Amino acid sequence: MGVPKFYRWISERYPCLSETVKELQIPEFDNLYLDMNGIIHTCSHPDDNNPHFRITLEKILADICHYIEFLFRIIKPKKVFFMAIDGVAPRAKMNQQRGRRFRSAREAEECEKRARESGEVLPTEKRFDSNCITPGTEFMVTLHEHLKYFAAQKVSTDPLWHGVRVYLSGHETPGEGEHKIMDFIRHDRTQPGYDHNTRHCLYGLDADLMMLGLSTHEPHFSLLREEVRFGGKKDNKRPATPEETTFHLLHLSLFREYLDFEFKDLKGKLPFGYDVEAIIDDWVLMGFLVGNDFIPNLPHLHIRHDALPLLWKTYMDILPECGGIKRYCFYAGF
Repeated sequence: MGVPKFYRWISERYPCLSETVKELQIPEFDNLYLDMNGIIHTCSHPDDNNPHFRITLEKILADICHYIEFLFRIIKPKKVFFMAIDGVAPRAKMNQQRGRRFRSAREAEECEKRARESGEVLPTEKRFDSNCITPGTEFMVTLHEHLKYFAAQKVSTDPLWHGVRVYLSGHETPGEGEHKIMDFIRHDRTQPGYDHNTRHCLYGLDADLMMLGLSTHEPHFSLLREEVRFGGKKDNKRPATPEETTFHLLHLSLFREYLDFEFKDLKGKLPFGYDVEAIIDDWVLMGFLVGNDFIPNLPHLHIRHDALPLLWKTYMDILPECGGIKRYCFYAGF
């Protein structure tokens, strides 16, 4: 689930949140979660602007497995490895998803048309249609079976995978990948003997992962993602291999401290106790008011027009006037 311009805004406001991944300087993690759709798109159509690009199914499957293996090797999870592929999307997202897929097909057709008009000779092989990265398609069935075989092979032959619980949530399970990951984390927290010092690492490209990670209230939670460069002309070409990609780790434990600092003026002003965990829940709620894949932003609330600082200031002005016990927005049922 995307939140337009959210990641850029957060990165510019808190530049120390993320660090470049260096192989010998990565913190230890117990659990690694992969939101797989970003990997699938990266490996299947790395250059949308090249009408000559062709790729075979075998190459796509091999590249996806290589990407997974690369991420596993740099993070080295000790306990859990969870791969989640998007299932059927919630109804609230279907209109946006349908529009995005129509636009993708039209842009691919226009790209090939321009190439032919300029006299270029295109390959006779059919171009990979990224719209087949959809629950229930033949491609997704093939990919799911291949990933099951790949995971079983790695568990039995690779010492690095020994002792790690491996999960694969496929396209046949409804819900977006990151939401299925959050469901798993919440369920795991309810199990007897759960270690609250578990160190989590979640790979994904969606900006809302920060909000979802914060909502777990886990003290040790980091996000892994490819480097995003802001400014300049948009380039749809992605790095060919994970080895050529610069990865960043974003530490939500530090983000929690930043949020505590942002709302520090509330300490001593509230008629009820200051609770940073409740503040974080309210912050997540406010973050969704600027819009995402499921709901549009409220009128005149745009991130690029500093909607978030406006919401925070209004929140800090109003919250001290709320009476009663635990009158945070989240607890009040808003």
